[in-house]
Amino acid sequence: MTTFTPPPLPSDDKRWKIVNGTMRKNGFARHALIETLHTVQSSFGYLDDDSIRFVARSLRVPLSQAYGVATFYHYFSLKPPGEHTMTICTGTACYIKGADKLLAESEMKLGVALGQTTADGKVSLMTARCVGACSRAPVVLCDGKVSGEMSREQLIEQLERWTVE
Repeated sequence: MTTFTPPPLPSDDKRWKIVNGTMRKNGFARHALIETLHTVQSSFGYLDDDSIRFVARSLRVPLSQAYGVATFYHYFSLKPPGEHTMTICTGTACYIKGADKLLAESEMKLGVALGQTTADGKVSLMTARCVGACSRAPVVLCDGKVSGEMSREQLIEQLERWTVE
């Protein structure tokens, strides 16, 4: 029986030691793919080609499976995030209270489509199915901070603060 030797870390960046720890904790087992990709995402902010290849090689899963997981789940991003992230809740309560209009306004103001980052890397525009703050609809997360009962004017003010910095 041959012993598996995981590939060397892609670099000396300490974040790779955290990723490696997740894989080691799970015995470099294939079932740790999602957990390991989560660790990469939380450590680096996104999944790039090199990180997906490294995880696939380390866990001995086909590259197509690693990419399949990375592209299937909404949580994972294959692009670096902007300096700021605006996440608009599109759950039922928020949608009824105008989340669709806030999303359209954001796309127009930023000049990007949903899921994209502005060319200058300042703002990423995302949506969430529900953030659990329905009584404060419509809800927008500004860099993870909940802003309830968001008006068009408040939204524009926030975007202007981020894009003028």
